Amino acid sequence: MGEKKSSPLRVINSVAPIRILDNGGWTDTWFAEHGRIFNIGVYPYAEVQMEVYPFEGGDRVTIYAENFGEKYALDPEKNGTGDWDRHPLLEAAIEMMHVPREYRLQVTIYSEAPSGASTGTSAAVTVAMIGALDFLTPGRMTPHEVAYTAQSVEVDMLHQQCGIQDQLCSAYGGINFIDMFKYPHSSVSQIGLPNSIWWELERRLVLIYLGNAHSSSQVHEKVIRELEDAGPDCSKLEDLRRTAGRSRDALYAGDFEELGRAMIDNTEAQRRLNPGLICGDADGIIETARSFGALGWKVNGAGGEGGSITILCGDLSHEKRAMIRAIEEGNSYRNIPVYLSRYGVRIWEKQNGNRE
Repeated sequence: MGEKKSSPLRVINSVAPIRILDNGGWTDTWFAEHGRIFNIGVYPYAEVQMEVYPFEGGDRVTIYAENFGEKYALDPEKNGTGDWDRHPLLEAAIEMMHVPREYRLQVTIYSEAPSGASTGTSAAVTVAMIGALDFLTPGRMTPHEVAYTAQSVEVDMLHQQCGIQDQLCSAYGGINFIDMFKYPHSSVSQIGLPNSIWWELERRLVLIYLGNAHSSSQVHEKVIRELEDAGPDCSKLEDLRRTAGRSRDALYAGDFEELGRAMIDNTEAQRRLNPGLICGDADGIIETARSFGALGWKVNGAGGEGGSITILCGDLSHEKRAMIRAIEEGNSYRNIPVYLSRYGVRIWEKQNGNRE
């Protein structure tokens, strides 16, 4: 018989939604200085499950990155060295949160959303990880604190270009209007809607993955340099900021046509930042969506090669399904079913009955 596996002291679960339809994106950055962003938190979630054992020697932390089929040990005592090589976001988050020395952890990370889809998946994973690690100790961060800690991992520890909106969306969930009054400080107003409008919005939304993982590129660096030189109140950034308020007001009015126009205007404002932010694949999908009567489309995230696009469909569901079939046929594009998330990061635990 095999060796009996010991039971964990605690099993902590954490899930956080991804982000779509980020009208006003690019204005949540250090070079924009101030911004207004509209975005929506949706399923599929990023999931973190943390098994907590007493530390009795050996490896302190084991990471199981399930999507990549990787399982490896991590030494969290390397705090401050910056020696993160396999999954830097996960490893840096663990170092930042200071795992108590009396515990040994096995951390499993999983997401049904593909990596590099420009839907804030990495931010959702980091938010879920920070939330689970916070639950390990007596501290209880607010959603705002979880979001800013997750953003600090990317900006301060990994020295990456990173706005604030993805982490805030994953922490709060729902439909958000974010007013960044001075980078990185912001307020988050959640948009409460009658169920009929909420359900109708959910029915109309389609998320299409272009089949190629998005990553930062020379195009993004060029855009950042140009925006930095132009200043925070340049017309290109103002065009983006305006679409966030229009999106909020359209939903409060139940005006899906106006929401669609705001999405289109935001995508064209991205194109004015640099034509390369709207790739040829995205333009092809836009033309197909237009031919099926879609009301609007938004290239998710910063744009560029790969990634994904959110489409706001018209009144008839069978036309939406026909559009999805036409987009997917003969291509590597893939529809990712999404459902609006009423909640942001959620953390809970299963406790063994014999826990003291």
